[in-house]
Amino acid sequence: MSAERRLMSELQQLRKEKWVHLDFDDANMRKWNLGLMVVNPDSVFRGAYFKVRPLNPSLERSNFLTAMQAEMTFPKNYPIDPPSFRFVDNKYLFHPNIYSDGRLCISILHAPGEDEMSGEMASERWSPLQGVESVLRSVLLLLDNPEIGSPANVDAGVVYRDNREEYDKKAKMAVEKSQKDIPAGVKVPTPEDLMNKPAKSSYDDDDFWNETDEDDFDASDSDVDMEEEEDDDDDDDDDD
Repeated sequence: MSAERRLMSELQQLRKEKWVHLDFDDANMRKWNLGLMVVNPDSVFRGAYFKVRPLNPSLERSNFLTAMQAEMTFPKNYPIDPPSFRFVDNKYLFHPNIYSDGRLCISILHAPGEDEMSGEMASERWSPLQGVESVLRSVLLLLDNPEIGSPANVDAGVVYRDNREEYDKKAKMAVEKSQKDIPAGVKVPTPEDLMNKPAKSSYDDDDFWNETDEDDFDASDSDVDMEEEEDDDDDDDDDD
C-alpha cells in the first residue's frame, strides 16, 4: 500500500474524531493541516488548541499553512518511517519534552528498532503498525505526563519538578494564547461531547408501539387452544 492510500484511510477515520481539526493539501496527501485539542478535564492544558508545523521552512511561509493553522508531514515511505512535526508559536508552550524550535521529544516518533544509547525499546518507538491517531494520542498523554529524566527543555523540567504551581500557571497562559488560534467554526469539544451515546432501542421508538396492533395484546392462539382443551376435558368428566 502506498503512503497516499494509507494516509487517505487514516484521514477518513480521524475525521470522525472531535478532538482534532485537520485538512490536507490536495496536491500532496503527505502534508496535513492539524490542530490538536486538549479535552481531558483533568489536564492542566485543558481547552488548548495546539498547532503543528512542518520541519521544511519553505512550507512554514506558505499561505496554505497560514490559512489552515497547522501542518504535519509524512515521508515517502510512510508508514515504514514515522511522520515528523513541531508546534507552531512554541515560544509560549512551556513543557519539559518540547524543544525550543517546537520539535517534540517522544519515543513514538523515533525510527523503528531499539536504541542502546537512549535505552528505548523497539516497542516504545515507531513501527508500521502505528498511525497518526496513535501519535496524536501519545502527544496528548505526554503533555500531561512529562518525562523529566532527560528533558528537551531543562528549565521546564526543573520548574515541573520543583514548582508545580508555577508550571501550571505557565500552562494556563499557553492555553489562553492557543485559543486565539482556533479557526472560525471549530469548537473544542467537552468530555460530554466525546461520550458514546447508547444506541436507541427499538422498544424506545414510538413508531414501534404505534405500529403494534392492539390485537397483539389479546389472547394468543396457544391460549385459545388451551382453553378449548380444558372445555373438552370438562365435557368428558360430565359424560362419566
